[in-house]
This record gives sequence, C-alpha cells and structure tokens, in this order.
Amino acid sequence: MSLIARVLEQNNIPTVIIGSAKDIVEHCGVPRFLFSDFPLGNPIGKPYDKNMQRDVVQLALSMLEAACEPNTTVDSPFEWSKDQSWRSDYMKILESDRETLRTKGEQRRRLRAAKNSRD
Repeated sequence: MSLIARVLEQNNIPTVIIGSAKDIVEHCGVPRFLFSDFPLGNPIGKPYDKNMQRDVVQLALSMLEAACEPNTTVDSPFEWSKDQSWRSDYMKILESDRETLRTKGEQRRRLRAAKNSRD
C-alpha cells in the first residue's frame, strides 16, 4: 500500500495509510500515516464495532485537511482494549488446534495446486 500511495500522490491524489506496522510504513515514507496500535489486519478497529471504525476513518480523513508536511504520522487515540492482554494472545496457536490447522493447510495447498494445474 505504501508504494501505491506514493504513485497516487505523484498523480495529485492525496492518500492516508491506516495501519499497525508503524516501523514498516514510516520506513516507506508515505505522505500521511494514521498509526493504529491494533492487531495486524484490523487497522480501523474491532470487527463489528461500527462506532470505532467510523471514528478512525473520520480521523484519517481529517488528516487530508490538516497534514501539511511530508511524512506526517498521527497516533490514533483509540485502544483495542483497556488492558494489553490481547498482545500475548494475538496469533497464539493452542496445542489443541494444531491438528485442525495442519489439516486445513494441507487442504488449501491441494486446492491451490489443483487450480494452478488447470491454469
């Protein structure tokens, strides 16, 4: 997304990147970046939390008006939860889930291989 934002900006289309990987996005040098300290894959908030999602998007849109310097980063004031316990559980794989995940992975690889052989 960072590279796409740079191309759009070169063509006079303003952009705001909303994301969670602050070090990576800032390294790419995007013009405007709204950093959300949320789990990866959830840049605008919790699933089904329409109020939080709307507020994050509104904050990003306000950056289009307010950010006048290149490489502007704004830290979102929103929190995933009051405590930080989600960090230790995020992407945690329980031993009881390993066999199910392995089976699903094998099924996905077989389907992908079959599709690629048809193409």
